[in-house]
Amino acid sequence: MEAIQLFLKKVKLGGKQSHMNMTLFPLLASDARAPDYLILEEALGLGSVEITEVSHGGSVPDLRLNNKSVHKLLVVDGEELVGAKQNRIVNATFLLAGQTEITIPVSCVEQGRWSYRSQKFASGKKVMPSSMRREHQKVVAMSLNKGGGYRSNQGMIWDELALKSERMAVHSSTGAMADLFEGQRDRLGEYLKAFRVVECQIGAVFAINGEVVGLECFGYQQTFSRFFQKLVQSYALDALDWFEEPCKNHISGESVRHFLEGVQNAPGKPHPSLGLGENIRFEDNSVSGASLVLDGRVMHLSAFSHSGHKSDGPRIPYQRFSQRKKRS
Repeated sequence: MEAIQLFLKKVKLGGKQSHMNMTLFPLLASDARAPDYLILEEALGLGSVEITEVSHGGSVPDLRLNNKSVHKLLVVDGEELVGAKQNRIVNATFLLAGQTEITIPVSCVEQGRWSYRSQKFASGKKVMPSSMRREHQKVVAMSLNKGGGYRSNQGMIWDELALKSERMAVHSSTGAMADLFEGQRDRLGEYLKAFRVVECQIGAVFAINGEVVGLECFGYQQTFSRFFQKLVQSYALDALDWFEEPCKNHISGESVRHFLEGVQNAPGKPHPSLGLGENIRFEDNSVSGASLVLDGRVMHLSAFSHSGHKSDGPRIPYQRFSQRKKRS
């Protein structure tokens, strides 16, 4: 945790930005070096990275990634991949060396499809909603602690997507996470217009309904700016889901600083990464999160509060997508 502590001690809080029931506090640092890696969306667009099913028959929790570039590749926890036999999200943040072929751990976010739409995956240009990533990270951390690798609870993810879709009145023929975002596109667009990246920004603390929800940071300003809109939408989807009248967005800088101190003080445990660096998981009674650290430098850090919105609704037992369609 020393790298995370040193990293957060150097950041400063910027002026808060608010829209409706969501508030963002920029996290600022003076280091403006350019990253020495490609991000996944960029690399897929250039064709320098290919992601496919592991075989023609496919395997839900695994995909094959071929980094044909000489550059390192940053793959971020919760990033969506669309196409092939079903849409997936990445289970953790990894930094992969150039000219590397590797199997990456993923989770399905489209339960009702298992048929090819394309041979290769493309970037979905989305990150899983923040509340779901919080629970997903906890499950992956438990799997790591038990020696099970970067594995998730697939049934939990499907249940959460189904509940969120039901609450937000979004119909999807395949139960796709992408349809949740599409169904709220206009309202999410209002949040996107209200928030902006400021100079020296490497991260942000997000609050919903006047309570801190989580933070997202990268080791480089350029990387954060490229993920900014995806992250705003990730948190804004929860803001829409949890919207309360009257609208609340008042939150003090002291509450944010208290949250940051909680992240710094939480006990952590390092785990070997699939690529470069090490993956640190941390949790106590108030916060939990994950960070990828390489040579003492934080590459990506995400953390979530346990004191904010505790539940998205009543849990329902895992059911196959066909059973859910009959129920509805």
